[in-house]
Amino acid sequence: MSTENIREIVKEKYGEAAKRVAAGERASCCGTSASSASACCDPITSNLYEEGESSVVPAAALQASLGCGNPTLLANLQPGETVLDLGSGGGIDVLLSARRVGPAGKAFGLDMTDEMLALAEENKRKSGLANVQFLKGEIENIPLPENSVDVIVSNCVINLSGDKDRVLREAFRVLKPCGRLAISDVVVRGEVPPEIRRSIELWVGCVAGALSENEYRQKLQAARFESIEIEATRIYKVDDAREFLAAAGLDLNSLASQVDGKFISAFIRARKPAGTAI
Repeated sequence: MSTENIREIVKEKYGEAAKRVAAGERASCCGTSASSASACCDPITSNLYEEGESSVVPAAALQASLGCGNPTLLANLQPGETVLDLGSGGGIDVLLSARRVGPAGKAFGLDMTDEMLALAEENKRKSGLANVQFLKGEIENIPLPENSVDVIVSNCVINLSGDKDRVLREAFRVLKPCGRLAISDVVVRGEVPPEIRRSIELWVGCVAGALSENEYRQKLQAARFESIEIEATRIYKVDDAREFLAAAGLDLNSLASQVDGKFISAFIRARKPAGTAI
C-alpha cells in the first residue's frame, strides 16, 4: 500500500472518530459503535491519564484520545519550553503540555484531519489556555522552521505513517540542539507471522504499521538521534484482543504462543545532539 493510500485511510478513520466524539460518543480507532470500541480498544486507550490530568481538560478531549500512552507525563516538560505534538487529534496531549510548560511556554498540535482540528480548537476554547496553537499539516512535512522546538511528543501516531523515516528526519529538523523526542507508540517484539501481524495491527491501531524495537532504533539512528531508549509501558496479551480476533475468524489457541507479549506500548526517548547543524 502506498504512503498516499495509507494517509487517506488514516484521515478517514480519524475523521470518523472525531465525528463520533462530536455526537457525544467516545472515539474508537477500531469500530463504528460504542460496543465495538469497548470490545477491541479498551486495553490500549483506557486508563492512560491520571485523575489530576483528565479533570483539567475538556471531556471531549479525553473522549477523542486514541493514544497508547501518556507522553506528556513522561517527557519531563519544563516551564518555558516549546512543545510539538505530532498527530494531535482532539488535543489532549497539547492541552496537558501547555499546562506543564506554563504561560512562558508554547504547545503546538499538528494534525491533518479537519474534523479533529475543529474538535481540538473547540477543546482549546473550553480550556481557556492562551499558549496553544493547532496547525494543519502532515507529520511527514512539519510546518515549522528548523531548530524551533524543545520537545516533540506523539501518541500512537508515528506507527500510522507510511514514511516513518521522513517523519523522524522532520522531527530532527525542527528540534533545537539538545531537543528531546518523547513519544508513545506501538512496538513489536520478536517475529510475528505476517498474516497474524496484519490482524493484530488492525486491533491495535486500525492501519498500524508498528516497527520492531530494533527497527525503531535503526531509524532513529539514521535520522541522527542519540541517547535512544525504548521502555515498555504496556504489554498486550492474546486475551486483550480475544473478541476482535475471534470475530476475524482466527484460532486463538494456535495464536497464543505467536502473539502473547509480542505487541507493546512503549515510551521512546531520543535526543538531538548539541551543536547539530541542519
